[in-house]
Amino acid sequence: MPELPEVETVRRGLMPVLEGQRLERVQIRRADLRFPFPDGFGQRLTGRTVIAVKRRAKFLLIDLDDGTVLISHLGMSGSYRIYAKDPPVLDKHDHVIFVTADGQEVRYNDPRRFGFMDLTTHDEMPDHKLLNKIGPEPVFPGLDGRQLAARLKHRATPIKAALLDQKVIAGIGNIYACEALHDAGISPKRKASSVQGKRAERLARAIKEVLLRAIDAGGSSLKDHRQPSGELGYFQHTFRVYGRTGAACSVCGPEVRIKQLTQSGRSTFFCSHCQR
Repeated sequence: MPELPEVETVRRGLMPVLEGQRLERVQIRRADLRFPFPDGFGQRLTGRTVIAVKRRAKFLLIDLDDGTVLISHLGMSGSYRIYAKDPPVLDKHDHVIFVTADGQEVRYNDPRRFGFMDLTTHDEMPDHKLLNKIGPEPVFPGLDGRQLAARLKHRATPIKAALLDQKVIAGIGNIYACEALHDAGISPKRKASSVQGKRAERLARAIKEVLLRAIDAGGSSLKDHRQPSGELGYFQHTFRVYGRTGAACSVCGPEVRIKQLTQSGRSTFFCSHCQR
């Protein structure tokens, strides 16, 4: 599932195409994705002007001139594709089509249909069921060690599980939790409440640095993620632990190998020597 860097990359790709543009046509080509589309979805968006393309955690938020907000989640395989001119024949997985006043076409493509879209309003958005319990953003403006320690103080779960809890911190998934814990030298098995003081400072810094590096690299393309331009992300080429079971630890050298374990049904990759 796309994590914060992948969604932020998509947001940045859509901004210059959609912001300030009137939506001349919005077409849905099926009744549902993971959930049914809201009633009158296309009609409610057609003719509206996009004010801003934002992100909250793993959600894209598209603000329109009448106060409507389009909430979009990419699910497992969703992607937005931009065609400035001469768009190709529609793919069977192109489920939503946005055509702007200047003739550009943005298609939402989702083979597995685990993504979804919903409509709310700017005033109602803070209380929306998808958004009202999400924790603070770890990068923009950023989470410091003191704030992170406070959010972990009463957590009895392993730190890896706590990082995946969107109520604790927004937008972090399996890839970046593994990478940040390795950067911070913290074992994924460590009790979350014990990550205090200097440990919390190291982890907050590592989370921010890992996410920023991933954003700069266009995210990680393991299976489905593509930037709106169609380009792949390339952060996967710099993974230090994720998916590298048996490889040498970049900190400890060739004598120490990356290990893998399962936590809460998810694979965790780590170095038992430098992560404590």
